[in-house]
Amino acid sequence: MKTFTLEEITNITGGMLTKAQDVSISMIAPPLLADENTLALALGEDEIANLSKSRAKAALVPLGVNIDGLTTIEVERPRLAMMKLINMFYAAPEVNTGIHPSAIVHETAKLGENVKIGPNVVIARNTILGDNTQIVANSYIGSGVKTGKNCFFHPGVNIGDRVILGDNVILQHGVSLGADGFSFVTEKPDNIEQAKQDGTIKESNAEQKIYKIPSIGSVVIGNNVEIGANSTIDRGTIENTIIGDNTKIDDLVMIGHNCKVGKGCLIVSQAGIAGSCVIGDRVVIAGQAGLADHIEIGADSIIAAKTGVSKSFPEKSIIMGIPAIPRKEFIRNIKVMKEAGELVTKFKKYEPLLKEFEENNDLNS
Repeated sequence: MKTFTLEEITNITGGMLTKAQDVSISMIAPPLLADENTLALALGEDEIANLSKSRAKAALVPLGVNIDGLTTIEVERPRLAMMKLINMFYAAPEVNTGIHPSAIVHETAKLGENVKIGPNVVIARNTILGDNTQIVANSYIGSGVKTGKNCFFHPGVNIGDRVILGDNVILQHGVSLGADGFSFVTEKPDNIEQAKQDGTIKESNAEQKIYKIPSIGSVVIGNNVEIGANSTIDRGTIENTIIGDNTKIDDLVMIGHNCKVGKGCLIVSQAGIAGSCVIGDRVVIAGQAGLADHIEIGADSIIAAKTGVSKSFPEKSIIMGIPAIPRKEFIRNIKVMKEAGELVTKFKKYEPLLKEFEENNDLNS
């Protein structure tokens, strides 16, 4: 079990120590779950209030919080400090040294130094794995794949042919990179094309055959990218689908073919991005948001949860709603709807008087 002194923790978190007593720290936890050898994480008002009920002798607190009789480490950015603490105590999944006997590695594959490959992993021909790359178990790495250094693939990862990954890429359980895009064509204009053109559907085209368009592009993942469990990124039809450096993608995210996602983006669970979208740098896409195909979102924009985006927006946009509109307009519309509801309530209250007035003044004749 790892243990740390308060001075070590203070140095690592960059905090300020107010020492009431010596404590050896072997774990971290919220105040109500902490014991005498646990550093209580009191990052917000509720947790700070719970310190009075905690058995902990030491706590990590925001700057300016000082509690008599309790050793505290004050930090300017509690969540950043928590990240550093968790990394101190974190134990990565174990991967066997070298290549597991059940793994299949093609003779043309090239493995860098200190590469670790777990059970039932398949490495196809002409694949290149960078130094210190680790693949836990039950994964498939396709032909011509190239990874950078220090990549870590959790169990059940599937990577299609010719996918390129940068350094320090983390793929969580069940990630799929480089599957064919959802791309099809019909001999005659189909219902969707008719509806887009003039807003009507003229013919049923019941016997119409749908032809698959294969994807001959691939996927390029930048450096320091993390992709969450069961997320999928399709290969491009002709050009590559691209994910920029430092972008973080949550679980259950779908990114379609030909998309270009910028650097430092955050894409939250169950977001769906249709094909050929261009997402600028540092864009945040919240949970269950959906983007139609062929739209552009400018850099530093925020797309709120459950937003349905059907058109492009410039940089630094904050958008929400279905269909998506700027946040200020959305809030204004909500206020109008509320006021309209109040007007309806008032109207119903005075409706009998209005009818009586109309009858007395014979306004309906």
